[in-house]
Amino acid sequence: MNTKLTRRTALFASAVTPFAAAGLVGAGAAVAQQTQNAPQTGDGPQTPPPAVAPYRRYAIGEMTVTTLLAGTKALPEPHGTFGLNASDGEFTALSEENFLPSDVALNGFTPVMVETDDAVVLFDTGLDAAGITAALEAAGKSPDDITHVVITHMHGDHIGGLMADGTPTFSNAAYFTGRVEWDHWSSAGNEGFDTKVRPLEQKFTFLKGDDEVLPGIRAVEAFGHTPGMLAFWLSSGDAQLALTADTANHYVWSLQRPEWEVRFDMDKQAAIETRKKILKQIAQAKIPFIGYHMPFPGIGFLQTKDEGYRFVPASYQFDLKDA
Repeated sequence: MNTKLTRRTALFASAVTPFAAAGLVGAGAAVAQQTQNAPQTGDGPQTPPPAVAPYRRYAIGEMTVTTLLAGTKALPEPHGTFGLNASDGEFTALSEENFLPSDVALNGFTPVMVETDDAVVLFDTGLDAAGITAALEAAGKSPDDITHVVITHMHGDHIGGLMADGTPTFSNAAYFTGRVEWDHWSSAGNEGFDTKVRPLEQKFTFLKGDDEVLPGIRAVEAFGHTPGMLAFWLSSGDAQLALTADTANHYVWSLQRPEWEVRFDMDKQAAIETRKKILKQIAQAKIPFIGYHMPFPGIGFLQTKDEGYRFVPASYQFDLKDA
């Protein structure tokens, strides 16, 4: 199959995806000032912060949930990241079955903002302060509006927006993360953690499984991708939504083959077990979920398919018109 997506076109797509997405979702966008991108983690070409930062807003019970595209990045040779325990033939076959190239992928970074009656909660912060600030401004918010920042885990594409030149991006926020996650990274000698997260230590509250950030926002242990990653279950009235963070990092290679190893899963077997457990819960409950690296706007459902799942993007189930 010739998908016509090469490394060159993927780089172009990563630069223009925010423009296209803004037109597709119809949720509005704002032009953001182009600023120099901070260092990113992982391999592959890097792209500047989007000139247009799209967002999509949903009603989940009495909560307002907004997904924010804080950046995109091309990933050459994705079989070096996904399906490490699969053969080249298996990886290519699954890619072609889903009309995807097997030699390049496009990765998005999607923090989530949850608004309740008296709080504005941001889950993860993207690669840098410029990207998340632009996305928030597109959605009509500023970093000063954020009352709570929740870090699901300490990888660079989740903590990168916490600081800008040594200054906290979210000056009015309280911070939350997993106790196990903090304990690991605080002794790991990791530069990103030491510069982006450690300076905020006194503002952090540490969570374990089943703890609540606020009523209706419950932590769920999702260990494996990192030692103490947390997912979150949102509930409001009869409505529920799962925020799965990096439990599954690709809508085909991780969902249809949850047993495939992922390069950035620090404990690969634990990550596989967590992936299978959480995906099964979501599919059986027939609730929507948002994955940090799912195709923007990142929200959808899971349909059981063989030993894995098919990603079913949300269409109009949760549409909430802009104010």
